[in-house]
Amino acid sequence: MSIRPMALTLCLALSAVTASADTITTMPTSGLNWQTTPEGVAFAALHGDRFEEAYIAMVRLPGGLVSPAHSKTADMFGLIVEGVMTHVPAGTDPMAGETLAAGAYYRIPAGLPHVSSCVSQEPCVTFLYQDGAFDFLPVTQ
Repeated sequence: MSIRPMALTLCLALSAVTASADTITTMPTSGLNWQTTPEGVAFAALHGDRFEEAYIAMVRLPGGLVSPAHSKTADMFGLIVEGVMTHVPAGTDPMAGETLAAGAYYRIPAGLPHVSSCVSQEPCVTFLYQDGAFDFLPVTQ
């Protein structure tokens, strides 16, 4: 499946989650409320409470950040907005992964141990949908 059908599928799925019959929801970038973790990863909620349910958020990783190997209990779907990222199975050199720049799509299945990296010097920003509550389950390699 090419990027356009994948992006369209993601947008349609997200539309079903966020659609309201009589209201248009907008949020300019200046309205994003970034919450930064101690590791420097920032989340700006767009829909849902990420600790309680499926959610949609903008996520920003500092340039050069390489996550520890971890898994999630929900599927993740993302579109790169800024920067260059890799997502690789745990135990794989993050620099050996396919580089994903603005407009690229990725899906990380629930339960798959992986490493996500912002391989650019500038921060990486993604539009992220996770079909369950957020968690970060460290794994040993």
